[in-house]
Amino acid sequence: MKLVKLIANLGYGSRKDVAAMFREGLVTDAAGEVLYADDKVPFDTIRIDGEPLDPPAGMALMLHKPVGYTCSTKDPGRVIYELLPPRFRLRSPLLSSVGRLDRDTSGLLLMTDDGTLLHRIVSPKAKLAKVYEATLAHDLRGDEGEVFASGTLMLESETTPLAPAQLHVADPRHAALTLTEGRYHQVRRMFAAVGNHVDTLHRSRIGGLELGDLPAGQWRLLDDADLQRLFGATQST
Repeated sequence: MKLVKLIANLGYGSRKDVAAMFREGLVTDAAGEVLYADDKVPFDTIRIDGEPLDPPAGMALMLHKPVGYTCSTKDPGRVIYELLPPRFRLRSPLLSSVGRLDRDTSGLLLMTDDGTLLHRIVSPKAKLAKVYEATLAHDLRGDEGEVFASGTLMLESETTPLAPAQLHVADPRHAALTLTEGRYHQVRRMFAAVGNHVDTLHRSRIGGLELGDLPAGQWRLLDDADLQRLFGATQST
């Protein structure tokens, strides 16, 4: 792939914009030598205004999504792309969220431009456990764990019961719920089905990958070790 198209696909600008960068001498190698549009050089030696290029197609990252942001490109309110470098929104292939967290849910959100990886993560066959920490409006009554683990709980307007889920109670109004599926507003609807209401909801883990101490609104790239951890834990949580 020619350098102009490669750099444009990473979101640095249109092909016309990138061609202008070459004319202005902003595209160099690691030693600072000016590159030309028809040069053939290793990807990791290319610099834009002295900075290394963003990762090529196949990039994956984790984001600590704060409350108040939506997983959308067109929502009139705040969107997750505002938390990333602006050029990430312009990458081709598109950088997409892997599933969604609603506006009022915070926590671990994965994003990638690798369609194969995205489908591998969201596939029901993967059975990747997702851990949600909930603060509840009312005290737990005591039988919720049994109900959630039964595999028979039916949500309103649905015809298929939920897969068994594990409830870990910290105190009467704080609990963690581990799921292996991802239905619409599932955690909130599960607690509603047992007569409770979720005040705050936070996703702390997907598979074997934990959010850890990544601050709200911050992101980091995932490496091969992260992806191995992601797929290294399943429902056995």
